Amino acid sequence: MTDLVLPDVVRQACSELIEEHHRSDLLRAHNIEPRHRILLSGPPGNGKTTLADAIAFELALPLYVVRYENIIGSFLGETAVRLAKLFSVIRAERCVVFFDEFDVIGKERGDVHETGEIKRVVSSLLLQIDQLPSHVVVIAATNHEELLDRAAWRRFQLRLALPLPTKAQRVQWLRQFELRSDFTFGYKLDTLARLLGPLNFADLEMFALDVRRRFVLSLPLDDARSIVASRLKQWASRQKPRAARAGVRRA
Repeated sequence: MTDLVLPDVVRQACSELIEEHHRSDLLRAHNIEPRHRILLSGPPGNGKTTLADAIAFELALPLYVVRYENIIGSFLGETAVRLAKLFSVIRAERCVVFFDEFDVIGKERGDVHETGEIKRVVSSLLLQIDQLPSHVVVIAATNHEELLDRAAWRRFQLRLALPLPTKAQRVQWLRQFELRSDFTFGYKLDTLARLLGPLNFADLEMFALDVRRRFVLSLPLDDARSIVASRLKQWASRQKPRAARAGVRRA
């Protein structure tokens, strides 16, 4: 996890959870179980999936990603049956289970637009999570925490927010990219982070890989700075349609 750019509170919480599992025998000798239910929230592209993968790696456990197309059925009761089968399988081994877009099946049961079937599925899901042993680490991620059932929040012992990276975090990410790529952007990273603006980590990686790709294809010329300048212009033009869409209002 040392390579991840995380808020300090998130890094500390995850490090403590990993320690709890590595020293679970000591905890159990005192009748205490390690925490094993984590909820990650925040806008897309800020590292929720990457963090889940890193936790599984640090725990040396297999990571299972739940695919909703294989879970949600079209017939009455089918989804609950599939969920029960899923949990019966994962309960039998030490593993990390990742529910991305958890709000898809963890919706607020008080929503008047949802059917009784969905409400039963949510109830079944929460019950199954409650019954999982602590050697199964459940990580759920959502981009829309306001859609989650209020009871779902109480199931998770760690509730961690991954907001858009700060400027300092963008600088840190760009520095790490230079180190692992043996490459320099030709700009002061503080300046580059400011010019890029408030991007998420996924967009930062897209930009950096775009620059690196053009740099490699332009060899033996070695002018990363001009490539970055060109990409910054293109990036600004890409952001304009997004900003325009964000500003559209219905009459």
